[in-house]
Amino acid sequence: MTIQLDINGKTYAVASEPDTPLLWVLRDELHLTGTKYGCGIAACGACTVHVNGAPTRACQLPISALGGMKITTIEGLLGRHPIQAAWVRHDVPQCGYCQSGQIMSAVALVKDKPHPTDDDIDAAMAGNICRCGAYPRIRAAIKDALSAPAPVAAA
Repeated sequence: MTIQLDINGKTYAVASEPDTPLLWVLRDELHLTGTKYGCGIAACGACTVHVNGAPTRACQLPISALGGMKITTIEGLLGRHPIQAAWVRHDVPQCGYCQSGQIMSAVALVKDKPHPTDDDIDAAMAGNICRCGAYPRIRAAIKDALSAPAPVAAA
């Protein structure tokens, strides 16, 4: 059985089993390795992608549930989003492992709440675990990105 997935604006015909988690299709079949495996139980946020614009954990999401939905991975931001530039300016990553998931959650936050409070930031980012403890820099980068130019649309 082939499942059609809309990922980063491209349609992919995926031949994996319907219950295969999106994370493994992205990484192993499509070689979109920016989305990381962290815990496998949707608790850490390393595998966060956007599904129809909402931050979603890819490690527990079967591809059979994604027909007709738009999926965006970290690669789909093309390195052009103000959040990504702010991440660099604030030297957010240490080990970097969780950062694609952190960025995807932050992008969804600023899209939905262009003027988030500290409480909004804490709530939106609470499900993303950073073992290095970069949380103060993450908050600073999110606030900084709000003063940046509007995001460049992904192709």
